[in-house]
Amino acid sequence: MSMMSCCPFCSQQVLSIDLQRHANSHFEDQDDDQQHHHVQLVDHIQSQTLPCSPQPSSTNLMSLLKNCLDTEPAATTSFLSGHVDHFHSIDFEDVGWGCGWRNIQMLTSHLLFQRPEAKPLLFGGSGFVPDIPSLQTWLEVAWNKGFDAPGANHFNRKISGKRAWIGTTECAALFRSFGLRACIVDFTTSSTGTSSSKSTPKLVGPMDRYLNRPHHDASSSNSNNNKCVGEIVKGHQLLFNWVRSYFSDSNMTTKSGVIVTQKAPLYFQHDGHSRTIVGIQLKRLPNGTDQHNLLILDPAHKTQVLESCLSKKFGWQRYIKRGVHTLKKTEYQLCYIDPGIATGAEMQKLKTLDSTHFEF
Repeated sequence: MSMMSCCPFCSQQVLSIDLQRHANSHFEDQDDDQQHHHVQLVDHIQSQTLPCSPQPSSTNLMSLLKNCLDTEPAATTSFLSGHVDHFHSIDFEDVGWGCGWRNIQMLTSHLLFQRPEAKPLLFGGSGFVPDIPSLQTWLEVAWNKGFDAPGANHFNRKISGKRAWIGTTECAALFRSFGLRACIVDFTTSSTGTSSSKSTPKLVGPMDRYLNRPHHDASSSNSNNNKCVGEIVKGHQLLFNWVRSYFSDSNMTTKSGVIVTQKAPLYFQHDGHSRTIVGIQLKRLPNGTDQHNLLILDPAHKTQVLESCLSKKFGWQRYIKRGVHTLKKTEYQLCYIDPGIATGAEMQKLKTLDSTHFEF
């Protein structure tokens, strides 16, 4: 059976052996430098490789996590993403700087598995999660297409081969370049006054409906979200409430158990490190309040260790669960990916990154 690839310029599916000829036909009237750039891109699509190490989990890590959460006490509800492979940083390869790329790999593993509309568009339709060098080249491709110009300038438009930290803006620019609706949310303390993002202005956007904000305009929300209006939330609990609303959407159920959602995992950034949020757990306390735990996959943890603990249902909590008391930083960023594929004018708008901003 012949392999198919996605043209990076018109998104048409073509036979892999015909990809270069088809792609070159888009640029017959361009000068030699432009044609050379596009030939390089096609060559990259054909030569990109899977991660040699680490390999994603050989078992369904999220199924193991669900089994563990099923054994939690009554009056506990957990919301989870579906399929997510874990990718850990490798000694002498990317430890200390590669966490952002590993989180992008985790997000990609979910999108390839659960977003059929995205699979033929991501990374030239390769159908697999690329290694870090390939991801670096794809980010440069996104910059060359005009996505996140301030971020591109920050890196002098060159990141391949560098041990450079990346964050939510690079994650969003990369996925947006494929037409995915990647969005950024900033959480900062009122005393900070600045975002950790290099390039995102602070705006209150459509995700405002997910937060309990004292100045929320109830008239602009639909009936499913009006229940969130009026409560003033302080401190890092604001971030937890946002994550809860993201995963549960309008399904603010009190039913105990594990609910597997269609939501993509969240890229979770703070100063010095980033992780992937794959869900959230709510435990109803005797006083009627909810205790929250983020459910995270950390690139700093070895996949084999996570698999072992989850398989044995012992010791996994200290790797996966993070309560509100663990958030010590003054600034956090999240990147989430809404469903659907952007085209036309919307695709052009995605080239300019902005963010929804909330203060603790």
